[in-house]
Amino acid sequence: MPALPDVHGDPDRPIRVLCVDDHPLIRKGIASILANEPDMELVAEASDGREAVRVFRESRPDVTLMDLRMPELDGIATTKAILEEFPAARIIALTSYEGDQDIYRALGAGVRGYLLKEAVHTDVVRAIRIVHSGKRLMPAEVAGRLSEYFPQMALTPRETEVLGLVANGLGNKEIAERLGTATGTIKIHVQNILEKLSASDRTQAVTIAIQRGILHLS
Repeated sequence: MPALPDVHGDPDRPIRVLCVDDHPLIRKGIASILANEPDMELVAEASDGREAVRVFRESRPDVTLMDLRMPELDGIATTKAILEEFPAARIIALTSYEGDQDIYRALGAGVRGYLLKEAVHTDVVRAIRIVHSGKRLMPAEVAGRLSEYFPQMALTPRETEVLGLVANGLGNKEIAERLGTATGTIKIHVQNILEKLSASDRTQAVTIAIQRGILHLS
């Protein structure tokens, strides 16, 4: 298994950063921020997950800024792929998604920090330095989002599937036909979904699920 160079304690070496994002303007913004920091260097960029894994192998960055929503391979799968090959990789999720389920998935994948794209210049630089030093980063607004839904009642994979079909406008009978089960079973799933999400109806359940990152509608 390839190892990363043990350079995190070298004070004379700039922090080498990889930026992974499918939006060129975001990458350009990060490049502009890092260009003004004498102790940091943007060594590579990637516009999708598959490219990110390849570029990581080539550049071996100290810290990676990882978008969560990308084509080909999303940020969660990309993070897992990189950490499987390079367990010491230090990855920060840089995203506009702040739902608690997005955060849980990112943390479960192994990111060491979670930063919203709305963060100001100083927050990005501080996050890179903190994670590079070996610490973990959880901004107050992100921690607050998690505590808002703790303890959480997670939807089962089947309930999430049913809710996705509800979001697409299907009724119980149509969902039952699509999934090859009884309408009564779907009704029970919907009731469980409403209870777990504290929703009064199907529309509110979909709204809450999108806000929390349980569903992502394209």
